[in-house]
Amino acid sequence: MKEMRWIKIVVFMTFFILAAGRASKLNCPKLKIKQPDHSDVYNHTLATIIAEYASAVYLTDLTALFTWTCSRCNGLTKGFEVIELIVDVKHCLQAYVGFAKNLNAAVVAFRGTQWNSVQNWVQDLYWTQLDLPYPDMSSAMVHHGFYFAYHNTTVRPAVINAIKRAKELYGNIDVVVAGHSMGGAMAAFCALDLTISGVATDIQVMTFGQPRIGNSAFVAHYSQRVPRTIRVTHEHDIVPHLPPYYHYFSQKTYHHFPREVWIHSIDDGCLIYTLEELCDTSGEDPSCSKSVLGHSISDHLRYYGLDMGCYDLRTCKIVVDPGLDAFSTRDSDGNLIFSRDPIIPFSKFESNIGGLSDLR
Repeated sequence: MKEMRWIKIVVFMTFFILAAGRASKLNCPKLKIKQPDHSDVYNHTLATIIAEYASAVYLTDLTALFTWTCSRCNGLTKGFEVIELIVDVKHCLQAYVGFAKNLNAAVVAFRGTQWNSVQNWVQDLYWTQLDLPYPDMSSAMVHHGFYFAYHNTTVRPAVINAIKRAKELYGNIDVVVAGHSMGGAMAAFCALDLTISGVATDIQVMTFGQPRIGNSAFVAHYSQRVPRTIRVTHEHDIVPHLPPYYHYFSQKTYHHFPREVWIHSIDDGCLIYTLEELCDTSGEDPSCSKSVLGHSISDHLRYYGLDMGCYDLRTCKIVVDPGLDAFSTRDSDGNLIFSRDPIIPFSKFESNIGGLSDLR
């Protein structure tokens, strides 16, 4: 009987605690969540559109990507016209250039590190050092690997060629450059290169989960030439914390350029909501992502609810329909460039583009 009485007491107390907790939630005041208006610097809708482009570039079905019929090629990016798809097989790089009607802009998107190799890549970034002077920029030093990925592969000449073609086809359009992870680093080098070379001006850059790529001198030069840059970071994403920033070597350490938008959740006890926080112009705002420990790879692989990575576990696997051979050129290293004139619809070539894909 005593045991039954204790069981009843425990059940009653459990019910009481749960009821009290529920009541406290019900009694929470209704909160009006209003974020500051930073529309002159950051636009949420535009950011989600560009994030969709950065997500799509990871896909390995090149047929679906080139024809813009892939699983991530819809929603806010519907109607996008790919002009050039670049696949550097030798260095495991991928990018595309195309025209977005709703933005009236050429969009350049760079793929980041394949998700199955992110962990090893992150470990390498802990020990990396500044090792390359940026040309014609006093005291500017950058990460050799990120610089090489854009400047010393098939990517750079193909992107420049595609941007020139886009301007010939559509006139004096804007240029938006995007990328996630290492793709964000490549996007920054690309935007700076396009500006310095005069291929495009007033370029807009948006990166997601981007690592640091240069020192403070490089940041000063970059910020002056490409001021319309937004770096989006997410919660505890580990990659924006790398390579490490050492405040006691402020001139020689890696440094982020502005401006950061930090997406993070806030729990006030009644409600959990997401805040998109516009950070200061230092590039290293201590109240933004630097205020937390960057330890999460899962936060790195998801932005605005979108997957930022490949579904396939095998590094650099690509799938191509033989019908796309009419659009492609291949060099001696097996690198592929798919190029088309958007004025000519794909329907003209549908008889050549079949349903079966060829694993390359």
